[in-house]
Amino acid sequence: MRFDDDAGLDTSEVGDRRGSRVPGGRATVGGGIAGVVALLLGLFFGVGPDQLGLSSGGPDPAATASTAARVAEDCRTGRDANSKDDCRIVAVVNSVQDYWSQEFRRDGTPYGGARTILFTDRVGTGCGAATSAVGPFYCPADRQVYLDLGFFDELRTTYGASGGPFAEAYVVAHEYGHHVQNLTGTLDRARDGRTGADSDAVKVELQADCYAGVWAHHATTTPEQSTGRPLVTELTRADIRDGLDAAAAVGDDRIQERFQGRVTPESWTHGSAAQRRQWFTTGFRTGDAAACDTFR
Repeated sequence: MRFDDDAGLDTSEVGDRRGSRVPGGRATVGGGIAGVVALLLGLFFGVGPDQLGLSSGGPDPAATASTAARVAEDCRTGRDANSKDDCRIVAVVNSVQDYWSQEFRRDGTPYGGARTILFTDRVGTGCGAATSAVGPFYCPADRQVYLDLGFFDELRTTYGASGGPFAEAYVVAHEYGHHVQNLTGTLDRARDGRTGADSDAVKVELQADCYAGVWAHHATTTPEQSTGRPLVTELTRADIRDGLDAAAAVGDDRIQERFQGRVTPESWTHGSAAQRRQWFTTGFRTGDAAACDTFR
């Protein structure tokens, strides 16, 4: 995965709270993907932060006031994105939002963007305080994506994904899929509290995977705002394989077998490895968000 060296990066779309301290709040919600499952249940099903072991308060004022100073200084061009991990996240966020803003415009609907907040250890959000143990997540209350870059090491070492730049891009694009669902009202369909292979919770997650694939289909042809050229200049078959591998690694069946030694489909919230690969592939092959109707 490569970016146009000369393209300018819009760092206003990424806030940098790494190193900020968020006082208060309880420790964690499980760990790794298990934490993500618990947190997403809270966000989608209306469980209060206290019930998840998170702080019941909103964002810490000091952390909220933090700006993207570090990424603004270090991440100016696509050349920076090709050489620095955090700058690559900025470029992916820019590309994903360029695509969805143009897609919404074609439908005559305004696209309200979402910032990505980089953090370490703990962060205050509109959904309560969270720790890095919960993994990447989208908070609909403040319309922001939260990401500790250390998760990508965990994706490889703990969950067995091959890793790579596009595996990281897939994760970011998936979270922005939830933002699209929030804007279109689809996210509300998963508030019935049900789990299981045929639950709305799973359908919401699989649709976000499909939306990530749709972005990937268009990534090398979506013009960047400042230059009119695509920000992403190259996606190889190996990149797509890395994305598919990451999607499979966080399938409910893979996680359950790895950590509890058995598969219990009645408790699924995200879908199986095969389903997650299938729906990302559907989005990537068609490039059509309308093909991502996992509810049908």
